[in-house]
Amino acid sequence: MEILIDTDSTEPIFSQLISQIKQLVNAGTLQPGFQLPSIRQLAADLGINQNTVAKAYKLLERDAVIVGKGYRGTFIHAQANQNCLIDHSQQARQLLTTTIIQLRDLGLTDSEIRLQFAELIKEPTLTEPL
Repeated sequence: MEILIDTDSTEPIFSQLISQIKQLVNAGTLQPGFQLPSIRQLAADLGINQNTVAKAYKLLERDAVIVGKGYRGTFIHAQANQNCLIDHSQQARQLLTTTIIQLRDLGLTDSEIRLQFAELIKEPTLTEPL
C-alpha cells in the first residue's frame, strides 16, 4: 500500500489519506478483508501525527470503507467498493445549500444564519432534526 502525502497541498492531510485509500480500493489494490496498518504504524510510515490518521480512519469507518475489529486491527470493509462511491461531503453541501437558500428566502441575513448554525453545532443533545 503506497500513500503519498503532499504537505504543500491545500487539501488537509487527513483528506488526502481518505482519498488515496478510496482510490486504492477502487483500483482493486486494496481488497475487502485486507488489513491496514495500525494508526501508530501508518503515522510513523508517513511522518504525520497519529491524530490525523485516527481522524481519517474514523471517517472511513463511518463511511463503511474500513471496519475496525478492536485489537485484531482495521480491515477493508466487504462493501468498500460500493461505499467509496457515496460522497457524504457532497450530500452535506447540497443539504446546506438548500437550507441556506430557504433561510435567505425567509429574510435572514448571512450573519444571522452563521450565528444560528454556530449555536446549534455546539448543542450536545442535537441528535434529530427539530
